[in-house]
Amino acid sequence: MSHRGSLALLLGTLLVAGACGGSGATTPPTGGGSAAPTDVASEAPTDDPSVAPSGTDTASASPSGTAPGSAEPSMGGDPDDLLAAIQDAGVIRVATDPAYPPQSELLPDGTFEGFDIAVAEEIADRLGVEVQFETPDFSEVVAGGWAGRFDVSVGSVTVTEDRMEVLDFTEPYYYTPAQMTATVESGITTLEGLAGQVICVGETTTYQFWLEGTLVLAGGAPDPAPVPEGATFTTLSTDTECADAAASGRTEFQGWLSSSTTIATAIEAGDPFVEVGDPVFFEALAVATDKEGPAHAELQAELDRIIREMHEDGTLSSLSEEWFDGLDLTVTE
Repeated sequence: MSHRGSLALLLGTLLVAGACGGSGATTPPTGGGSAAPTDVASEAPTDDPSVAPSGTDTASASPSGTAPGSAEPSMGGDPDDLLAAIQDAGVIRVATDPAYPPQSELLPDGTFEGFDIAVAEEIADRLGVEVQFETPDFSEVVAGGWAGRFDVSVGSVTVTEDRMEVLDFTEPYYYTPAQMTATVESGITTLEGLAGQVICVGETTTYQFWLEGTLVLAGGAPDPAPVPEGATFTTLSTDTECADAAASGRTEFQGWLSSSTTIATAIEAGDPFVEVGDPVFFEALAVATDKEGPAHAELQAELDRIIREMHEDGTLSSLSEEWFDGLDLTVTE
């Protein structure tokens, strides 16, 4: 090759190298270059809870200024927190009652429906995971010590001082009055008329505690009404079994105490009860986690944020009106 040819080849090589170096492909943009950020965004999973929807004001969506469903635990959070385990598994296991309509009900086809079910599904959606329902006895839920069988309870658990010793609670997601009824056969029409009578309640419920005189509600709830003098109680495993027992002809009790929503559903279905008196107390119901379970400070904070967000954006009000015949039980006014 001639000397002139060598110079020409060298010049061509330098021009090619200069052109390749000007592409910026291996240099992060410092002034808002659009190519790299666009590629990153397009590769993010659409169900990743850390990605805010277009137009979302992430600063106002959460008091901490983080986006809804923040993936912080998987990006520098505590890898031992239950939130990280849930996100890694892609599933949150939720304890709920299979026979407590309209809050929750297991249908013959194996699916669930109800207010609590819809709330749990929305929580899972905002966490970016699927939901798996578990159906332990209510007494097992409120006793704590779940041994990892489920992650949270979205099962209309009333916040009480005793339960706060074994469970951690979010802020309430709704509120219900506790309504007393009497069986049609008893002929009783007033709360005082249940003096000396037997009242059916679900086992280890706030209704049982009220009749025992041991109920201490938390969160500034008003004081309960006095128990009818001499009234006693019998328990079944869940509230609605009292309605089923009366409908089947059992007569060992004259009253039934449950949430106003459960009472209304039973009476509408033809169960033989009448409401008597005003509600005997008002209860705040919240999502619960197990104090004895895995570390869950980050999960607890995220659940609280989601419940707060669902109050603020109207989701809880809409679900309440859907399942409780137009009633918004998510507010106390």
